[in-house]
Amino acid sequence: MDPSTYRPATGEIPTEPGVYKFRDEHRRVIYVGKAKNLRNRLNSYFANPADLHPRTFTMVHTAASVEWTVVNTEVEALQLEWTWINEFDPRFNVMFRDDKSYPYLAVTMKDEYPRAFVTRGKRKPGVKYFGPFSQVWAIKESLDLLLKAFPVRTCTNGVFRRAQATGRPCLLGYIDKCAAPCVGRVTPEEHKDLARNVVDFMSGNTGAFIGPRRAEMAEAAAELDYERAARLRDEIVALEKVVDKSAVVLSMNADADVFALVTEELEASVQVFHVRGGRIRGERGWIIERLQEAGPAELTSDYLRQAYTEVDPEAIPREILVDTLPEDLELLTAWLSERRGSRVVIRVPQRGEKKAVLDTVAKNASQALVLHKTRRASDLTTRSAALTEIQTALGLPEPPLRIECIDNSHTLGSNVVGSLVVFEDGLPKKRDYRHFAVTGEAARDDTSSMYDVVSRRFSRYLESLAEDEPDERFGYRPSLLVVDGALPQVHAAVKALEDLGIMDISVVGLAKRLEEVWVPDDEFPVILPRNSEGLFMLQRVRDEAHRFAISYHRKRRGASMRASVLDGVEGLGDAKRKALLRHFGSVKKMRAASVAELQEVKGVGPALAARIHAVLHAEDAPEESTAPEAATGE
Repeated sequence: MDPSTYRPATGEIPTEPGVYKFRDEHRRVIYVGKAKNLRNRLNSYFANPADLHPRTFTMVHTAASVEWTVVNTEVEALQLEWTWINEFDPRFNVMFRDDKSYPYLAVTMKDEYPRAFVTRGKRKPGVKYFGPFSQVWAIKESLDLLLKAFPVRTCTNGVFRRAQATGRPCLLGYIDKCAAPCVGRVTPEEHKDLARNVVDFMSGNTGAFIGPRRAEMAEAAAELDYERAARLRDEIVALEKVVDKSAVVLSMNADADVFALVTEELEASVQVFHVRGGRIRGERGWIIERLQEAGPAELTSDYLRQAYTEVDPEAIPREILVDTLPEDLELLTAWLSERRGSRVVIRVPQRGEKKAVLDTVAKNASQALVLHKTRRASDLTTRSAALTEIQTALGLPEPPLRIECIDNSHTLGSNVVGSLVVFEDGLPKKRDYRHFAVTGEAARDDTSSMYDVVSRRFSRYLESLAEDEPDERFGYRPSLLVVDGALPQVHAAVKALEDLGIMDISVVGLAKRLEEVWVPDDEFPVILPRNSEGLFMLQRVRDEAHRFAISYHRKRRGASMRASVLDGVEGLGDAKRKALLRHFGSVKKMRAASVAELQEVKGVGPALAARIHAVLHAEDAPEESTAPEAATGE
């Protein structure tokens, strides 16, 4: 759709703060945004669409209309924008998914007879939630211990009504783990007090319950009321066990939520630790689909709104620790402070215990993203769908059951290497991975390097065809060859195959910046949906090739740097240099050797040993302490 066909007149757009919606031709909302000045923001979409980011350009050209709603303040715009994002689920907005379904402890304080239970899923009004907890068994065990001190009901409404009708409590009522309000053992208000105690204790006010029980136990023991003292002792032990289940992370009695963000091209991971009273009371995480080119500051704004939109105001802590300050820091601070009823501080810790906790949260976020990608890739149904999507999008005759990907790596044109990774049925086949060292004219630029690696890989394939038994390393033909790059790299790979007479292997390139799929002889790329399983598959293959190339490049670069101190020694060639490194293990040990010890290496005579010794002990000789990596060939 041409944006000029639905662009509103500049004078029609108000200059007040507000929220706007882009809709497609079917009236579906595809993007929701907020603005301090609606006229300035909307005009930026239409002034010169060619200057827009490609993803924004696609959104503007997919839309068929735009509409807006004026609000009084930026805080109202913030709230309305998030309400609409959750309501309409626009395809071009950042998408959040819980990285797993977390259990909560819930207490139905709205009920006449409040109930405590473990739950997952959407929150309901009038219910107090505690957590999330990482394991169901942990919260169930904690609830079981709490019932010893606060015997609040845990039964369903059906069981409760049946007990009322029969006049007999359930088993928990008989074993004193429920106060049995169903049969009138306690009044509704007394039972609600028990529920309030559960809420207060789980909110971190533990001292108000353990301390008085200790004093009461001592008093009962002094009065020789050992039965009451034993009951209080059991309650104290149970409450202390609940407290001990929460790891102590801060020496001070601090309340804070600690967030960390880890980003990749297509997805990002957010983790939060809920710290109350210096202890981790719960954790939660989200996986973000990065449908827009949002940076860490913008994503931080989004995930903070995601985290605090539906929670009870009292669950918002006074201090929120993040690794990147949000884009709308003042606006978010005002919104959270308004919800909480007192000032909220958002900051980045720089040192000390809080910085250490933030680093731990960041590790968890990174691991959650790796786990998410691994689970997604290992699922058979998902892999099948991904291969089918790739086949359809690229017009392949069959699903690409064997995909090979080639990537090159270098440092300013030196130590150029190539990598080949293989995926079969959507899973990596690591025994078929190969390295290539690129030298000479082939190393002059990226396209030459790509031509060289493709030629060498498929020359071995042709040689294998002529042999009685296929070469296990190179003897199989891929259904699809993916190269890291755009059209220049694709054309170089196709030229290499054509020069070898191979015409039946499909070649595509995956450009990292925008994740575009380039095919030969087409000036425009194939754009797969951002949440496409096929795109995730191609990205994982490309990223694995990049990782493998980088690891090999670092080995070669390290070996080169370790041996560089010997480059200026007259009469010392590659063979003798390698012999010296093998004999001594490192340049540091070689430097500690005498001239006589250097002569123990085959081919090193007195004169050469003296020259080596002199170079190694020159004032400008660099320190070396790492043993060289083993030489790696093709």
